Amino acid sequence: MTRLTGGCLCGRVRYEVDTDNTALSLCHCTHCQKVSGSAFSTNLLVDAAGFRHVGEAPSIYADTAESGRGLKRAFCPNCGSSISSESELFPGKLVLKAGSLDTADGLAPKVQIWTRSAQSWWRVDPAMTSFEKGRA
Repeated sequence: MTRLTGGCLCGRVRYEVDTDNTALSLCHCTHCQKVSGSAFSTNLLVDAAGFRHVGEAPSIYADTAESGRGLKRAFCPNCGSSISSESELFPGKLVLKAGSLDTADGLAPKVQIWTRSAQSWWRVDPAMTSFEKGRA
């Protein structure tokens, strides 16, 4: 079990999470592109039970994912940094935004999803498990 820590840019929203998962996923959906301000979002799926806030609580934005499923996006109400998402697809889990981690040492991307929405200049790595849409 590994304890990871992280938080937002301004430091108000802080968290700790205990997880055995070290496999990051890249999501190329158009929603993740907008939320991250980048070509994709880098995510770590963790058990919600192992996650706890140690700073201020984030704000929540109720969204509908590109898959059509409900999604709750957590972000800092002060600086706007993305922290995590809760998806109907993964009950009891949090999709932690890897960019909010204090360090991502030892973590590596293993899966890419929504590759059909990937930026045209992005080269999908054939060594990674890839899904044209989501996982389900």
